[in-house]
Amino acid sequence: MAQPLVKKDDDRDDDFEFSPFYGIEKGAVLQEARVFNDPQLDARRCSQVITKLLYLLNQGENFTKVEATEVFFSVTKLFQSKDIGLRRMVYLIIKEISPSADEVIIVTSSLMKDMNSRTDMYRANAIRVLCRITDGTLLTQIERYLKQAIVDKNPIVASAALVSGFHLLQTTPEIVKRWSNEVQEAVQSRAALVQFHALALLHQIRQNDRLAISKLVTSLTRGSVRSPLAQCLLVRYTSQVIRESSMNNQTGDRPFYDYLEGCLRHKAEMVIFEAARAITELNGVTSRELTPAITVLQLFLSSSKPVLRFAAVRTLNKVAMSHPMAVTNCNIDMESLISDQNRSIATLAITTLLKTGNESSVDRLMKQITNFMSDIADEFKIVVVEAIKSLCLKFPLKYRSLMNFLSNILREEGGFEYKKAIVDSIVILIRDIPDAKESGLLHLCEFIEDCEFTYLSTQILHFLGNEGPKTGDPSKYIRYIYNRVILENATVRAAAVSTLAKFGALVDSLKPRIFVLLRRCLFDNDDEVRDRATLYLNTLGGDGTVVETDKDVKEFLFGSLDVPLTNLETSLKNYEPSEEPFDINSVPREVKSQPLTEKKTQGKKPTGLGAPPTGPTSTVDGYEKLLLSVPEFASFGKLFKSSAPVELTEAETEYAVNVVKHIFDNHVVFQYNITNTIPEQLLENVTVIVDASDAEEFGELVTKPLKSLPYDTPGQTYVAFEKPEGVPAVGKFSNMLRFIVKEVDPSTGEADDDGVEDEYQLEDLEVVAADYMLKVGVSNFRNAWESLDLDNERVDEYGLGARESLAEAVSAVTSLLGMQPCEGTEVVASNSRSHTCLLSGVYLGNVRVLVRLSFGIVGQKEVAMKLAVRSEDVSISDVIHEIVASG
Repeated sequence: MAQPLVKKDDDRDDDFEFSPFYGIEKGAVLQEARVFNDPQLDARRCSQVITKLLYLLNQGENFTKVEATEVFFSVTKLFQSKDIGLRRMVYLIIKEISPSADEVIIVTSSLMKDMNSRTDMYRANAIRVLCRITDGTLLTQIERYLKQAIVDKNPIVASAALVSGFHLLQTTPEIVKRWSNEVQEAVQSRAALVQFHALALLHQIRQNDRLAISKLVTSLTRGSVRSPLAQCLLVRYTSQVIRESSMNNQTGDRPFYDYLEGCLRHKAEMVIFEAARAITELNGVTSRELTPAITVLQLFLSSSKPVLRFAAVRTLNKVAMSHPMAVTNCNIDMESLISDQNRSIATLAITTLLKTGNESSVDRLMKQITNFMSDIADEFKIVVVEAIKSLCLKFPLKYRSLMNFLSNILREEGGFEYKKAIVDSIVILIRDIPDAKESGLLHLCEFIEDCEFTYLSTQILHFLGNEGPKTGDPSKYIRYIYNRVILENATVRAAAVSTLAKFGALVDSLKPRIFVLLRRCLFDNDDEVRDRATLYLNTLGGDGTVVETDKDVKEFLFGSLDVPLTNLETSLKNYEPSEEPFDINSVPREVKSQPLTEKKTQGKKPTGLGAPPTGPTSTVDGYEKLLLSVPEFASFGKLFKSSAPVELTEAETEYAVNVVKHIFDNHVVFQYNITNTIPEQLLENVTVIVDASDAEEFGELVTKPLKSLPYDTPGQTYVAFEKPEGVPAVGKFSNMLRFIVKEVDPSTGEADDDGVEDEYQLEDLEVVAADYMLKVGVSNFRNAWESLDLDNERVDEYGLGARESLAEAVSAVTSLLGMQPCEGTEVVASNSRSHTCLLSGVYLGNVRVLVRLSFGIVGQKEVAMKLAVRSEDVSISDVIHEIVASG
């Protein structure tokens, strides 16, 4: 039901302007629809009733099958009226009702008559309605008329036929594709709208043929397109062709770039902007190619039309992410937009200026932004905060003014997401700019005095506990922390107790004072707060003596957890109380335990440990129990890692085979999981012959064959290799499945006594460096990094060659090392030209390894990388560098 519109006159409370549809009901309108059956039709009244019906349909009102049929048959009687306005309403209601196939036949003859009428309005609307309500059978009968309509001299009729082609392309594409010649002719039409619709339809018809699209663009860029709308489409199709075609390596020219540059001088503003945007979005665009596009966008910044100003500043904002220097010439024009009445334009102008400004302009920008911030919504404020953070990291010497700005807006009113964005920015600045630490921590302390968000308070307290003890005067933060114990809710109080304990553990001189505060917490009314206080007092030594906290105690209370929480939870649930205490070292360190079951594919049976009859429990420990049951492998020691199953056969083959690589300190065991998918065969003495000629560091030690492999019963055969201890030996192994095959009688199920020796070629298998690394994450990478000895750090730089993007380079190096990305750093922002990725893992021998990867794009697409490695063993740090150097 429609609501009343706004008041006409604010000074007269009783003078409202209501919607004409206010209060109408379906039943009443259906009663009014009986007017369609009157012998003397009132065209005006009939149009009003149809309008009400259309309103109800568009408001989501449901008509029953009977009601819709009654309305439809009543409407068909209106074709006898010659009133043009009423006829247009009839077309609309028929389209909206969408009659069923058996009802369509009633109006088909009337619509086909109108389609051949001398009145162009009738023809255009009849085409639209017919194409909407008819199926493929009737469409073939009227196809000839539709082809004629496409090339009709009247642009309204031609556009109606072309737009109908769009809709029909979704349901009957084979019919529409036969119209290519007519659509091609319509592209040359002088009517702007016809040319626009024809070009769009022609592109849709040919969209899966890259060569045809290229030819279309080549022919049209020579100047036969006059419609600005069609020109915009052509610019988009041209940029698509440019993206899909590689740059000419000899001359460095880019195909069709001259056409895009020529469009910058078009008389229509929409074409100019479309061309400028297309140029800025080209892959690997150079400064020379950008210059003309930036120039026209700069002119749009001073346009009187808000839409042009917004379009220009938004495009420049995107360009500033990858080419900030190219946008600096527009800074003066953008500064004038800070006071623009449209806050979206002002926000984009500010964030662009923050990306492109120089160090000397920072203070001036901050003054302008201060007045601006109070006038915009939180979503825009978050964008500004992110831009200020980036600016501070770009110019670290300006941290004082930028940090003060952030702290000031932190005290103002705002929602959770806005305050979180500010806190996150301050935390990042503290971590990356050492001089900003003390002032930043004090700003955060002042904020939690009045913080209404529990999440932010606990996060800040946790951060204070990590960073506060490392400052010159840690005692000044104690007051702020203890205030939280007195004034806040239970969650924040518990976090404050943990933070106080960190100060006591890390700053020995503060211990007596911390113990006094912790003892007061023993009387808190929340059990979590009391339990934490009791734990910390007992482990830190609550007698008040000033002694250095034991390293093991620090590690126990505040160290990073080396095992995933989900794995720890599972292990604790499976632990059965006994005299033997729970051993945390028994918890699997894999981030996600690889299940031993493999995915089933159509026509392929589960193999090996994926089969319920013979497979053990689907945990990493299951593999170790299985291998220990084989006497030949008992002396190999503790299993370090088992890989995910690697398929060695295609789907739908006679034998399904995959392999799992088991890594020990001195040995590698290949477990081949095999399934016989042929009912009439029994396989015996099944082995895999492994050729290790391309893996020189490996020596074959033992092969354990499979005695019998009936149909649809998975089995395993093993091949063990010896390798140098602690060395990440790599190599390629070729595999041949060898067995004796015996025919099986389907009626009795008995196999023949005599068999035939046969072989089956399998895919090659590789042992790579990543097989010697466990993916183990850390909860706080910075703390874990600083806990490792600086003497064990190794740093070097590498060139990774030409890459499509930084994301591809990050993925390649991460896969090469087989380590776990930390803190979401595996995600690379689009158009980013630099990125830092943090990796964590455990190397063969249970050696913890942390890696910092710093990527940057040099030149066109060349990627350079700085690799910093810290580990518990300096030799392993060297090994990681050797892996990257040889990879």
